[in-house]
Amino acid sequence: MTITVFHSPEDWNARFGAGTGAALTVGNFDGLHLGHQKILHSVVERARSRSLRAGVITFDPHPLRVLRPNRAPRMIQTLAQRLAGFEQIGLDAALVLRFDHALSQVSAEVFIRHILIDCLHVADMLVGSNFRFGHGGAGDVALLAEFGKRDGFDVETIPPVEIHGQIVSSTAIRSAVEAGNVAEASALLGRPFSLTGEIRTGAGRGRTILFPTLNLVPEQELQPKLGVYATETILHGHMYQSVTNVGTRPTFDGRNITVESHLSGFSDQVNSGRMELRFHERLRDEQKFSGPDELRAQIARDIASAQKYFSRGAERQGT
Repeated sequence: MTITVFHSPEDWNARFGAGTGAALTVGNFDGLHLGHQKILHSVVERARSRSLRAGVITFDPHPLRVLRPNRAPRMIQTLAQRLAGFEQIGLDAALVLRFDHALSQVSAEVFIRHILIDCLHVADMLVGSNFRFGHGGAGDVALLAEFGKRDGFDVETIPPVEIHGQIVSSTAIRSAVEAGNVAEASALLGRPFSLTGEIRTGAGRGRTILFPTLNLVPEQELQPKLGVYATETILHGHMYQSVTNVGTRPTFDGRNITVESHLSGFSDQVNSGRMELRFHERLRDEQKFSGPDELRAQIARDIASAQKYFSRGAERQGT
């Protein structure tokens, strides 16, 4: 099923009308982590059980980008990735509201009355317990419930997900990725942290040291701490075990941060196209070597370390 995406509540209403109510949730949902997934799956289950439309309201850009730009988080996913995730979970429709100063002034009461009730015809509202909305964050679950009793829609709070005593959140995931703890981030996400984007032609040094690499220009704002990682690369519909360096290539006096991967069992020359990197384990810090020979020897060790990591994973899956 293909998700229908709207950019105004009026367009949603014009398309669907009042014939079928909606089970809804609202949020940024950056990363679509396990906590988000729990809420969104609950929305889909409720919609299917009551013959409702399963919908989500999200924002672009992140509200802090407008309200407090110096505190705006680096986004884990692009909007396109979020929408693809919504579709995969099984949502029928998504309303993407452009967050600007005008929207920031909309009161919680107007948000409920105009958007949720008049345009989206809410029948069920499912949100996290700390959900806030409307101008100044004045709206909360209690206000939603008050309107629900009066206007005939149900409100349910979904408790957070905890992993090893830690509440799953986008903030925790960002902290883990920025610290290089990609394995921890993956546990909170329920899947490997990933970067996607276009391949860019590099300087060609990889081939001169016998380890050809592909350079990715990431679409995501959030990137892992500089270092070398065991990764998987999805290219042309195939998955390859890989080793990825996120860094400045100090051995060659590099200055700009690059994301450069060597794919095991892949030697084709590729200069363009899309690629995805899935980060599994941090192997080491980036470091400067005396020259190509020392670097080549270290890359060989990195490849062996990555292969050992993936072999252990295969053994665990086989038990």
